[in-house]
Amino acid sequence: MSHTAHTTPAWVMKLVVVTGLVGVAGGIAGIAVWLALQLIQFVAFGYPFGGHLEAADAPSGLNRFLALVAAGVLTGVAWWAIRRWGRPVVSVPAAVGGKRMPSLATVGNAGIQILAVGLGASIGKEVAPREIGAWLSQLITARAGLTKRETKILVACGAAAGLAAVYDVPLGGALFAVEVLLGELTFATALPAFATSAIAAFVARLAIPDEVLYHVPTTHLTPSLLVWAVIVGPVLGFAGVGFVKLTNRLQGLAPKGWHLLVMLPLVFAMVGLIAIPFPEILGNGRALGLDAMNTSMNSATMLGMAPIVGLLVLGIIRTITTSATIGAGAVGGTLTPSIAIGSAFGGFLGGAWMLMWPADGPNLVSFAFIGAAAFLATTMRAPFTALVLVVEFTQQGTDILIPSLLAVSGSVAVGYVLARRRSAQMT
Repeated sequence: MSHTAHTTPAWVMKLVVVTGLVGVAGGIAGIAVWLALQLIQFVAFGYPFGGHLEAADAPSGLNRFLALVAAGVLTGVAWWAIRRWGRPVVSVPAAVGGKRMPSLATVGNAGIQILAVGLGASIGKEVAPREIGAWLSQLITARAGLTKRETKILVACGAAAGLAAVYDVPLGGALFAVEVLLGELTFATALPAFATSAIAAFVARLAIPDEVLYHVPTTHLTPSLLVWAVIVGPVLGFAGVGFVKLTNRLQGLAPKGWHLLVMLPLVFAMVGLIAIPFPEILGNGRALGLDAMNTSMNSATMLGMAPIVGLLVLGIIRTITTSATIGAGAVGGTLTPSIAIGSAFGGFLGGAWMLMWPADGPNLVSFAFIGAAAFLATTMRAPFTALVLVVEFTQQGTDILIPSLLAVSGSVAVGYVLARRRSAQMT
């Protein structure tokens, strides 16, 4: 009997055990982020533990403003300190590429992100659980004697498992690992991605309540919706590319050194002032997404324009506040803000379309859903992950998939063409 035959069972068992531990680590990352958010929001707004309430739900405009001011001061000092005296923070893609994540800087950076989002900063919380998941996975794989490729795959899976755990999106988390972090859908990547995300989501449910993130009406397929999806996909593709360019440019201009101590509190205070009349622009983006997906209009009269124009205004303001927050030096995600912005733009464009071609029922949920999926697919450059995440967030059925696939195809095609053109101009 060959040496390989003797060692294969041990090798397989080791991979199984390490994969399971990475999944558990992802679940722990999700629970830690959720508990930290719950504690921050309890102190800041008096919310009870266990719900999806966030800064946008606070009834007092003064409370929202003061929370943002406090967030600007506290996170400004914290990020300035960690960047001055801590080791450089390693991003999740760099960690997947093999770069070691420093423990104190990684945990500290993730904690500051959660403090910012918990107090209402206009950014997403999804980067923090990915960073913690990747960091824990590096600690696990470093002691397992794995190959470089096995380590890369499992670190990516650990990061995605953190995302799966905090949002209860096991399939979206698995696809994020293979489509975004690894860029490779094979048996070797899909199997651990599915396993770790499933384990992480199960572990997280031991502490995090199993609730739908977006409670929205049921969607229905109509001829009007199909035609609209084909037309609106490229429009949202251009919007998504513009959003990515804007945030990337502002991130490159973010203040360094002591300037962070000035700019971050100023921008957070500005966002707090805007949030007094427009609380939907705060936090992760759930409030705006819910508004867009639950907006109704009277398609028979021009009075129906009032709510849809409101969605356009909120979408533009949310774009400005999220971009300004990133440009001021804050660290956070654009995944859930993209869902919020896309749903607002989709609701606006769908409402305008309904004045010309009424669909079944007055609700804009189908248009907002498709807008969220198409916009997110462009900003993430990951059509499968984007569509599945929006499906899991809303728990919608198969009726919405056909128009969503059409819109996502159009939006991603625009993003691809623009990227090719930009590459050609640079060469």
